[in-house]
Amino acid sequence: MELDLDLLSNLIRNRTDEIEKSVAGTGYLPRTVIGVGTFLLDNEGNIDLLTAKQQVTFERFLKPLLETSPR
Repeated sequence: MELDLDLLSNLIRNRTDEIEKSVAGTGYLPRTVIGVGTFLLDNEGNIDLLTAKQQVTFERFLKPLLETSPR
């Protein structure tokens, strides 16, 4: 999957309320999801560098938000 780094950056910086809503009641912390997103931004969107737990976090929270993101 090719990540749109601009969309990811916008999600992490400007749409944290959506992240908070998506993790509500799941036991995950918003800062965990934001941390995975920041890690991806720092590493040019290279998903292969994520640990197994980070990949789960990405697939469960970030990916759906990015797919429904307004351009």
